[in-house]
Amino acid sequence: MFQEYDVIVVGAGHAGCEAAAAAATMGSSVLLITMNMHTIAQMSCNPAMGGVAKGQIVREIDALGGQSGIISDKTMIQFRMLNLSKGPAMWSPRCQSDRVLFAQEWRNTLENNPNVDFWQDTAKEILIKDGKACGVKTSLGIEIKSKSVVLTNGTFLNGLIHIGEKNFGGGRTGEKAATGITEQLVTLGFEAGRMKTGTPPRVDGRSLDYSKMEEQPGDENPAKFSYTDTKPLAKQRSCWITYTNSEVHEILRTGFEKSPMFSGRIKGIGPRYCPSVEDKINRFADKDRHQIFVEPEGWDTVEVYVNGFSTSLPEDVQYAALRKIPGFENAKMFRPGYAIEYDYFPPTQLKSTLETHLVKNLFFAGQINGTTGYEEAACQGLMAGINAHQNVYELDPFVLKRSEAYIGVLIDDLINKGTEEPYRMFTSRAEYRTLLRQDNADMRLTEKGYKLGLAGPERVEAVRKKKAEVEAIIAAFSGTKLTPEEINPTLEAIGTALLREKISLSQLLKRPQITIDQLKEASPVVAGLLEEYGQDSIQQAEINLKYDSYIEKEILLVEKMNKLENLNIVENFNYDVVTSLSFEGREKLKRTRPATIGQASRISGVSPSDISVLMLFIGR
Repeated sequence: MFQEYDVIVVGAGHAGCEAAAAAATMGSSVLLITMNMHTIAQMSCNPAMGGVAKGQIVREIDALGGQSGIISDKTMIQFRMLNLSKGPAMWSPRCQSDRVLFAQEWRNTLENNPNVDFWQDTAKEILIKDGKACGVKTSLGIEIKSKSVVLTNGTFLNGLIHIGEKNFGGGRTGEKAATGITEQLVTLGFEAGRMKTGTPPRVDGRSLDYSKMEEQPGDENPAKFSYTDTKPLAKQRSCWITYTNSEVHEILRTGFEKSPMFSGRIKGIGPRYCPSVEDKINRFADKDRHQIFVEPEGWDTVEVYVNGFSTSLPEDVQYAALRKIPGFENAKMFRPGYAIEYDYFPPTQLKSTLETHLVKNLFFAGQINGTTGYEEAACQGLMAGINAHQNVYELDPFVLKRSEAYIGVLIDDLINKGTEEPYRMFTSRAEYRTLLRQDNADMRLTEKGYKLGLAGPERVEAVRKKKAEVEAIIAAFSGTKLTPEEINPTLEAIGTALLREKISLSQLLKRPQITIDQLKEASPVVAGLLEEYGQDSIQQAEINLKYDSYIEKEILLVEKMNKLENLNIVENFNYDVVTSLSFEGREKLKRTRPATIGQASRISGVSPSDISVLMLFIGR
């Protein structure tokens, strides 16, 4: 009935979709197994992509040749660039998505890839032979053979949904949990744990009074995620902001005794940076209000997502509290919020390719690794799909360094430090964030995606053209000077020091008060220099010129760190023979099996003296 596939992907959420698309685009035959063909790429929580640090990840996925950026552009209803008041390392794109269109576009994309097949069923067991994954067995008892398996089970592994004192099995509301795989992997020696996440109630937008809320429109000139020719939005839908109050908090507190979180019925650890509303009013009792973001779920629906009101309290308490929020006095609830517990596997059991140490050709991606967020899941799926393909065809593994991408930071953090709570990406996690900006993801990664066979030739040609334009602009600005007479009126108008002598455009642009657009408007010379270049190239050149000293400093740090990254440790290195290692260091090294000295240095519990001993032992 079934052919032998190169790659089987279990689960069709954000991680599974990117894994399937990547492996198939690179030439692998792929079977995508999902419990429900109608919920492929379902946005289980808020209908949005991007945000602080997450937007950088979506841009990186796109630059490598992944699909999340393109699909976000095609299905967004609002776009905003966050943190524009800060430096460019903090700028983060975010869009509000049409939930239905997003899932539909993902399904269309996968169905249009001739290397992707589908099967609606539940994977109950991984087929393993000689220590290698070689397929799956489904709930129908069908054995399907493959050369590699990617698990992207999301919240479905032994999922348990909580609403007040009620709980029932499920991976998402209205969908059953998946059983069998956790139990099998534990018997093989894998360590498993429990995590928790949650979602807010959904309400009828027709029942809300928006006049009592603050409007949050999209950007006047909306940008987009993808570096391809997707179109920016011509029209947008607004989001809205309102606030809880003391009356809301008091009503919520009446349900605390029935809260599964406070009563101890929920054992899993929830996301620290996206707490439930009951957790917020409990932890921050001094705050008399909390923000609520009112987000439409699409162009053609009245359903509204109540961001900031995630809860697992009894539904009657949720409803009563909601109606005390300004603008929600007559709110009608479509469905209550709930919490969900699910199994995950501590990611220190993975290689940097996301392949497991214990079973060859078995990959984990997404929430199974302890992460939270569509973007974090999608980038793991992309990397797992790439490396599953590379394994099948005996090609070199593909790994991104911390200095190359936020994706590299995320995976390096997971496999070396692990996580005991749902991991979420922040700009603060990236020590080289001046290099890892959202605007230059194509310059950093598209050549790599092209060499993999994932990004097409038109993408790499566009990047090469952009690089040439940026270099030309920088050269022109370094070699062109303005006189005081030409520019002083503009400098006086913006309140910065006047010139006494000629100065190069590159030096002038280093002033924090001055932008390239101001220079272009003030000087016909500057306008002439820039008239043949695109806005992306101009912005890139401006950032490179304005922040060149900071960029150079980070490049030097990267070069220093890369010396350790280039010191390889053999795969089956025997740490027991290195008697000078600390006991904790030896145990952590044996568990994580780092590929390089650099990776070893980032493992929690491995001390600098352990690294020195290792370097001496391998002759460095």
